[in-house]
Amino acid sequence: MRIIFLNLLVVIIATSARAQTEHDIKERRDSLYIEEVQDEQKPDKVLHAEPLYIDLIRDLGARKGEKEWNVGLGMTDNNTYDNYTALVEYEWAPIDRLGVEVELPFSIYYPTSANEQAPGSKFNSIKLAAQYSFYVSEKNKTSLAFGYIQEFKLPEFKNYGKEKFVRGNVYNPFFVAAKRWGNNFHTLLYTGPAFIHHFLDKSLATIWQINSNLHYMIPGTRNFIGVEFNKVVENQNFDLVIRPQMRVSISDNLLIGIVTGIPISRENERLSTFLRLIYEPPHRKKGR
Repeated sequence: MRIIFLNLLVVIIATSARAQTEHDIKERRDSLYIEEVQDEQKPDKVLHAEPLYIDLIRDLGARKGEKEWNVGLGMTDNNTYDNYTALVEYEWAPIDRLGVEVELPFSIYYPTSANEQAPGSKFNSIKLAAQYSFYVSEKNKTSLAFGYIQEFKLPEFKNYGKEKFVRGNVYNPFFVAAKRWGNNFHTLLYTGPAFIHHFLDKSLATIWQINSNLHYMIPGTRNFIGVEFNKVVENQNFDLVIRPQMRVSISDNLLIGIVTGIPISRENERLSTFLRLIYEPPHRKKGR
């Protein structure tokens, strides 16, 4: 009996030691990756997980010279038609902590049957945006930013030449707050109003976007799993789409994001999918 007890004790100690060793390795790997992002360059920057559907203009605490290309492809199943979307966007940081972006989104609509009608396909808009991180604290693992998106709304393809090329504007100031909890858990809030100005009838509508995010970054990698909660309030109507997602690093500079959309309260929208291909060209590093 004593021999059995001693053997069990040895196994328990060995298992505990191995588990502790694996935990220490993961912690060390996390610390090295965070140090690579945060501590090898200046100014200060906190590693945050960026949402994939409503993404940021540039990393919070962006450093001068950072660049990023995004190509997105999506499909939304509606009651009477399918909506296929595509976008191309380019982000860069002309100075420390300031990110700017140009985005060109497209939409193609197909009715689900011959008896149904669908909106006209179009080059949605030209979007210009800027974002400035006014607070970056490595100690508190927190970043705060404000930004602005100017969107020039365009007509359907079939109406080119029949109406003004710019049919309206969207004015969208926003605020971002992000915090990393420990090494792996990330939260982020992205919120602000969008003022939609229609030139034809000179109307002005207001919607509020409240996007909250929770992500878990896989230890020692840029890969993560998480979820976006995209909420819209318009004329006392509340819509919510839950978007589970994951990001996988293909190489040092290339990542792919996969998103699923699950509408909770939208009457006409059903499930959706979205893919984002992210390429970050290498940029010159500045030493501390």
